[in-house]
Amino acid sequence: MNHTDSHRWRTIDIVVASVIAVAFGVIFWAWGLVWSATEGAFAFFPPAQTLLCGVWLMPAVVGGLVIRKPGAALYCETVAAVLSALLGSQWAGTVIPQGIVQGIGAELAFAAFRYRSFRLPTALLAGALTGLSAALFDFLVWNAEYDLTSYRIPYALFTIVSATVLCGAGGWALTRALAGTGVLDRFSVARDYRAPV
Repeated sequence: MNHTDSHRWRTIDIVVASVIAVAFGVIFWAWGLVWSATEGAFAFFPPAQTLLCGVWLMPAVVGGLVIRKPGAALYCETVAAVLSALLGSQWAGTVIPQGIVQGIGAELAFAAFRYRSFRLPTALLAGALTGLSAALFDFLVWNAEYDLTSYRIPYALFTIVSATVLCGAGGWALTRALAGTGVLDRFSVARDYRAPV
């Protein structure tokens, strides 16, 4: 099989990517409730609340690590965002373009390695770029009126840290855990699970 064929989506790729996206779409909606409930805990320094943001970015990394095809990270993050909007996210339809931007961030990391590296460093980079893209979106849409040095830069740094740890490392660990159950045996990630890290 040549490299172009390996990038072609199979039916099972679409099905599994959709399952990942739907599962995280429900998690997104629930995580919005957690976000609202914890606002008071971060009143001392509101930008620090973005340490929780990594959960919203995970389908981009998990989808990319499992499907390993161009567009997988973007697809999973976008569909999850659409579902969370349909479920009644407090941010309404704005989460859809936000999901697209975040998915592109992870996609860039996988594309940088030509969709051939899916080890932990690649997952960490995907998480970091997803966090960066999320922060840039928020700069323009949600917190454009806030001060750059006292709010927006810390906001971006906390978002990138959260994304690198929760989304990058956490997404990689979740993918390996799923592979260990056998549910991903029709994907190359299952072979990686059986190989040394």
